[in-house]
Amino acid sequence: MPHPPHPSPRLLVADQVAGRISLLGLPDGREREALHHRHLAEHAGFLALPDGLVACVDDRAGELLVLDPYGPDTGRPLVRRRIPVAVPAEHLAAAPDGRRLAVTTGLGRNEDAWTGLLTAVDLDAPDGAVAVRVRGRTGEPGVTVLGGPSPLVVLRHREPGELLVHRHHDLMAAPPSCPPIEPVRRIGLPDDDGHGDAYDPVTGRVFAAAGSGVHRVRHDGEGLTPEPPLLWAADGRTGGRGYYLRLDPVRRSLWSCVRGGPTAPGRWPEWTNDAWWHQLDTETTGRLELGPGLVFRLAVTARHIAYSRVHPDGDELILLAAPTSPGARPHITARLPLPAMAGAPRRGGTPWDGVQRRAIAASSGAGSVAVSRGGHGEVHVFDADRAEQVTTLTLPTSLDDGGHLALITPGDGAHADPVGR
Repeated sequence: MPHPPHPSPRLLVADQVAGRISLLGLPDGREREALHHRHLAEHAGFLALPDGLVACVDDRAGELLVLDPYGPDTGRPLVRRRIPVAVPAEHLAAAPDGRRLAVTTGLGRNEDAWTGLLTAVDLDAPDGAVAVRVRGRTGEPGVTVLGGPSPLVVLRHREPGELLVHRHHDLMAAPPSCPPIEPVRRIGLPDDDGHGDAYDPVTGRVFAAAGSGVHRVRHDGEGLTPEPPLLWAADGRTGGRGYYLRLDPVRRSLWSCVRGGPTAPGRWPEWTNDAWWHQLDTETTGRLELGPGLVFRLAVTARHIAYSRVHPDGDELILLAAPTSPGARPHITARLPLPAMAGAPRRGGTPWDGVQRRAIAASSGAGSVAVSRGGHGEVHVFDADRAEQVTTLTLPTSLDDGGHLALITPGDGAHADPVGR
């Protein structure tokens, strides 16, 4: 009998302003399904789960959505589960097996953090999915969920900087009415400016980015052991810090972008940006200059790391060939121009208030990269291996603020990075 055709990649495109999530097939760009009145919590992003599923939070409805991107191909709904959670959602993470999740709350449209609510979720509880809300410190905490016989929820807080450790089982056993919950352990951090979290299930290490470096703790059974931090300085390049941190499960590396230069937001075109990486198995760290302007999130393909750079002199997609052997170092293979955005940040203004932005996504199991064009309702798809644009997809909404993207390829193992992106 002939084998069924291999499923093609899927692209989730969320317009969090218009309240729409589109499921597109690649490379044709045909819309397979659409969700209306769904406002993605953009900061929490999309979270890859095992079996090709994807989780996200609807920030207006206050629901965790478990999406099945290949469900509509066989008559299954795109939304597999809906679980109530506290919002505005700030960060989203899962244990490596995808069963236990945690959602933290942040500012939303408020000037100050005001809820301090944490939602713990068990997708496979005996009576069906269960969610429990508890109250902790207010702020904008990052979160990781550690696996093992007794899964832990680790919150990364600022002002004062610390890691708060909870047992997921204890959170699930909390009574109703959002009771206060005390951590089973507190681990102090020397910085009050933490921003960026990652978790490596292979070694059990939790990583928290801050001004002085990437702070590490190792999960060994029931305990957490602090380890020396990783410094941002590398390859003779000093200064700056990373505001984003993610795990590359293909190369077993951490990646970030180190931003330096003047601190004034109005001088953002002068900001410096370096790709920063740390190879987890060889303990090798390096930096590579990307260029001035605004660089923030990055995407991981099968063979490249992709960054988008915004600058008044022209935007571009930057592709780095990822190391494939011990001792190898990444290098820039292409700088591909991106069409200008009509509402792009301008000199003298901030790069995030009332301006358009770009989202970027890729799959660790393929060579495609998708970059949005905020305000224009467009997503540009590139082939990183050939360093060329493949197509431009047009969406029915404008993708104000850049929207948010997730690119899924069957069996890509993206759930090995169990933090929402």
